[in-house]
Amino acid sequence: MSSNPTARLALTPVESAEVLVVIDNFSDVLLPGGKRVERPALARDGLIPRETLLAEHGLSLLITARAGGRSCRVLLDAGYSSLGVPHNLDLLGVSLDDLEAVVLSHGHMDHFGALAEVLRRVGGPLPLVLHPAAAGGGRYLNHPRAGKMRFPDLPLDEFTAAGAQPVWAAEPYLGRDGLWAASGEVARTTKFETGMPGAVRDQGGGEEPDTLPDDMFIVLNLAGRGLAVISGCAHAGIVNTVKYAQEITGINEVFAVIGGFHLSGPAFEPIIDQTIAELKAFSPEVVMPMHCSGRRAQAALEAEMTDQYVLSSVGTVLRL
Repeated sequence: MSSNPTARLALTPVESAEVLVVIDNFSDVLLPGGKRVERPALARDGLIPRETLLAEHGLSLLITARAGGRSCRVLLDAGYSSLGVPHNLDLLGVSLDDLEAVVLSHGHMDHFGALAEVLRRVGGPLPLVLHPAAAGGGRYLNHPRAGKMRFPDLPLDEFTAAGAQPVWAAEPYLGRDGLWAASGEVARTTKFETGMPGAVRDQGGGEEPDTLPDDMFIVLNLAGRGLAVISGCAHAGIVNTVKYAQEITGINEVFAVIGGFHLSGPAFEPIIDQTIAELKAFSPEVVMPMHCSGRRAQAALEAEMTDQYVLSSVGTVLRL
């Protein structure tokens, strides 16, 4: 990992962008829209459908960026199950025909579940941007009550057979036309964000702590407003994530922090207050926690950053 990249990413200033929540842990069909948020309609042509959008413990975000007559669409992650993302895309009427790439935030099963189906829908070779450590398997979680549990291995052969062209991104990766970038491995600089307790890895050489070096994010440069930082789980820590976005882009202003903040459960709840204090210091205009952020962190973020907080729900479009 390079914690001090020799060259800053030449991100093209984006005139407009939107993030569609294809799948997340929460769904509410009665949520109203707002200044930046469009919620899916309850009825179509006056009829409430029998089918509904699905939520699951997973994440998938469709990101669209536009500048100077150019546009691109990138998918960050593909949820947990093989069913949720395809179902929601169909119900929302969203095609993936012009998808530029898929970025895999890390190699956990709740982020690659429907990836093979996504690739088949695209129907042609598609870059799959991921860190080398996402592949290889041998991941376990030592749980204080449930014992040692193995994570499903990343089925890279299945993905390549479905059309994926792996792009190994240990370092920052700049997308086409510079409209977006994937971070590569995130530098860990804060003292309080210490990773995932109990995570270990065994690839034949003995069990070692799994620091999840494959954790990465997507970043956009919103013209005149600052960075939009879009994480998967932020296993590196959401504050480390934002700091690294500033470092690799050379842009200090932060407009939006979106995605999984990984503050769920007793191992992470003690750092909620410090995390929020650090997030407030970035002065973002939008904070939209998702997926693994946790109920208590969601409540605290809404209370402490009321004007910036946006509640994520499946099918929501956040306009930036």
